[in-house]
Amino acid sequence: MEQSAQLLTSIIQTVVAQPALHAKWLNTLSMMENTGSRKISRFEHPVEVDIMILKHAAEEARHAYYLKKQIAKMEGERCPDYSFPYLLAPVASYQYLHHLDVSASRYLKKVLKLEGWAMRQAAYLLVTYAIEVRADMLYGIYQDALTAIGSKVNVKSIIKEEEGHLAEMTRMLKEFSPEWESIAADICQVEDELFHNWLRGLKVVLEQPVLA
Repeated sequence: MEQSAQLLTSIIQTVVAQPALHAKWLNTLSMMENTGSRKISRFEHPVEVDIMILKHAAEEARHAYYLKKQIAKMEGERCPDYSFPYLLAPVASYQYLHHLDVSASRYLKKVLKLEGWAMRQAAYLLVTYAIEVRADMLYGIYQDALTAIGSKVNVKSIIKEEEGHLAEMTRMLKEFSPEWESIAADICQVEDELFHNWLRGLKVVLEQPVLA
């Protein structure tokens, strides 16, 4: 986690110094939040949907919208959609959550012998927990960089809501299993590898002499 934090800090400092990169960074985060919202909806049971899941999906969608609107604070920069030219490391960015979902589902099927809706609900809890732990780090480092340069962009409202999500996921995981901490640690280890791969993809893009 510490190695990832150092690399992320370096990447963000490079990104926020260049409006064109910063716009694509915001658009990439928006795409990933939107993907998370859509995935939550796919995890929903057709009938047994509680208010917490609806709240979480709605807030992730709001984050995607909020990040997208922040791009307007950088004059002359536009990212009209989530197509590849408007994203940073688009392939790695699109694959990150998908690979985490697949890995978590395989883990639950192999280790806990879960299947069907039970597996999907457990995957939702564990993947969301891992993502919220990561979001706490990512948005914190990002906001520090924004504050340091006096940027008009800010993600303080997202940080507050992500902290709430993490507390909710922790509570639900405690109800899911008395062994939740060791199970969550396994999923977080997988997430850490995927996140570091994503960072390496970003680093490669930022080191290119000519940016698309």
